[in-house]
Amino acid sequence: MAGIFGLRADVRGCRCDLNNSTEMAEKDCALCRVAESEPAYMTVFFLKDANPTKPDRELALPRAHGPGEHLLSSLTPETRLELWSAAIARAQELWGNDWGIAGNGITKRTQCHTHLHIGKLLPLEKDDHFVIVDGPADIPVPPDGTGILVHPAGQKLHAHLGVEAPELQLMR
Repeated sequence: MAGIFGLRADVRGCRCDLNNSTEMAEKDCALCRVAESEPAYMTVFFLKDANPTKPDRELALPRAHGPGEHLLSSLTPETRLELWSAAIARAQELWGNDWGIAGNGITKRTQCHTHLHIGKLLPLEKDDHFVIVDGPADIPVPPDGTGILVHPAGQKLHAHLGVEAPELQLMR
């Protein structure tokens, strides 16, 4: 399946071996190379989305690498908590209470390194497939590399699971 600009949007099977310069030169591993250039003490960092069709988006990324497809589940619980906490704080800074944070499923990602899209939430169609959580520590881990969309709902958060390309719910 081709993504925007003809890029493959499916990172299943990515080996992403940091010690293999040929693998690390792949387009799928560009965010891995960026993460490696960040200081080792950084747990989470932010980047402006490089896609010119998404001028209002930022990415939140863990410095840590996971194996292969870099699933959220491959991060330690502490790193996941720090990633979600930092992403939510940045989203609130940028969008007040109108934010959304999306992690695409592995079949809809052009980059293997774990990353969350931060943007303004578009109006959602009726969707009863979400869980209500109190905060970042309670955000569930998507099963089997599927996507997740998180947004505020009053004093709680809604976490929509099983959506392959939840970033489509964010303003470009």
